[in-house]
Amino acid sequence: MTTLNILPPGLVMVLAAFAIVFIPHHLRQVLMIFAILLSAFSLTAGAGVHLTIPLMGQDLILHHADHLTLPFGIIFHIAALINVIYGWHERRGMEHSAGLAYAGAAIAAVHAGDLISLFIWWEMTAITSVFLVLAGGSHRARAASMRYLLVQVASGVMLLAGAAFYWRQSGSWAFEQMQLTSIGTWLIFLSFGIKAAFPLVNAWLQDAYPEATAIGTVILSVFTTKLAIYAFARGFAGVELLIWIGAVMAVFPIIFALLEDDLRRVLSYSLNSQLGFMVVAIGIGSELAINGAVAHAAASIIYKALLFMAMGAVLYRTTSVKASDLGGLYKSMPLTMVFCIIGALSISAFPLFSGYVAKSLISSALSYQGLTAVYMALLFASVATLLHSGIKVPYFAFFNRDAGHKVKDAPINMLIAMAVAAVLCIGIGVFPQYYLQLLPYPIDYQPYDSGHVIGQLQLLVFGGGAGALMLWFGAYRGAAQTVLNSDILYRRLAPMVILPFIRLGITICQGVMRGVVSLGVAVVRLSQGYSSHPLSGPVIPGPASVVQVGLLVLILAVVYIALA
Repeated sequence: MTTLNILPPGLVMVLAAFAIVFIPHHLRQVLMIFAILLSAFSLTAGAGVHLTIPLMGQDLILHHADHLTLPFGIIFHIAALINVIYGWHERRGMEHSAGLAYAGAAIAAVHAGDLISLFIWWEMTAITSVFLVLAGGSHRARAASMRYLLVQVASGVMLLAGAAFYWRQSGSWAFEQMQLTSIGTWLIFLSFGIKAAFPLVNAWLQDAYPEATAIGTVILSVFTTKLAIYAFARGFAGVELLIWIGAVMAVFPIIFALLEDDLRRVLSYSLNSQLGFMVVAIGIGSELAINGAVAHAAASIIYKALLFMAMGAVLYRTTSVKASDLGGLYKSMPLTMVFCIIGALSISAFPLFSGYVAKSLISSALSYQGLTAVYMALLFASVATLLHSGIKVPYFAFFNRDAGHKVKDAPINMLIAMAVAAVLCIGIGVFPQYYLQLLPYPIDYQPYDSGHVIGQLQLLVFGGGAGALMLWFGAYRGAAQTVLNSDILYRRLAPMVILPFIRLGITICQGVMRGVVSLGVAVVRLSQGYSSHPLSGPVIPGPASVVQVGLLVLILAVVYIALA
């Protein structure tokens, strides 16, 4: 073991991110790749605790590695490398810096062995990733980035509060298996749930991801939610509540994805649905199910990034990614079309593609539980995935009526990145035995038995027939529109119902503050009149501090609603 590989994976990427802003463009890209490879070298340290720092009688575990961290560490580094290649043409150093730091923070979080270290990296992923949304440059991007930041920071605050309660109860900061038996573990659970985009707290994902730049959306699709999946697998595997939450997650976004006009937002809803499959598997908690969750997370990172890369290339060439603006691009962007179709086949779980291998593991784990309702929900979600991501996205982008875009295919670096992701999608599907060896638990599993293959082909034929009928009868929406889900709570209802009360509260607080300040000034003057030594330094009465904190909370709420 060397000094280099005991460092937390991802740390060197975070440190390098601060320097690359000042480096010429092409050299910057080379150094980013070098930083990622150097970080990946830390994965060779093997299982165990490799770096700790003592704090308050406890050890902060900065580098912890085991059978669960390894597959996430590998796939996160691969995704970061692909993203550097995909964004090579972009010369804005700040976007590359934010992306590298974001990826590094997520990788470091996976290897945090205690809740305090996890919190630090958890919040760093929020702070760095918001710049990827801001880089979109539009008013919508700026507003979405602020809403995104508030939600992500709130998740971190809940994690810290939960860690404090957990430490008080158990006397330990260790990030380990937990049960929902205390306030602390519930707060930690909800913190993970926000980052995993649970139903009713998922709107930040579909709100922010499509507003980022072409390369920003790709890297955002990889890390935040998959870090939450890792955290659930580490801390709450086998918690039955996750089975039912995951089933709702898988089904909940389907209608929105079918109605949505923005194809990157369609993929964001689809990403949310795919997370539901992983959450169900973690809730089951068996070795087979955890293997399925990890396999699905890794496969989803690659094929979802591939689809976002294809749509990013379309956006880069046509300046639009709306179904109502696109069509006929198979003529001018044939390679991008091919890569998009490979991503669509993978997410639809066609045999010989990566999604099939991952989903078959989860289906097998679920079949042992006798949960018919959950099985049917995931079956329904699988058909819907074919409809909105397998058919709608490639059809409206490339094969719908010709929208008249006469453009070049994607830049060469984008094509190379998409080709790498496409090879991985096919390679995992064709040679699953090598992929399965990287999973957390030893497995003797054959995804290509006749039962799995025939059942999946039947499902795909049924879904494909339904998609053809929807196209024939015009059931897919092709007109520009705004689709709201749980964000209607702050985009529509909150301004009408809550904002008047907040304004009244602010008015009252302002009056109280003026009274407190006047009283404080009077007390200071009176005391100075009785003392030969005037008071020095600021005087902040205790009640004033309380009022100030309350006013800050109200201001944050007003800002969040105003940004809706």
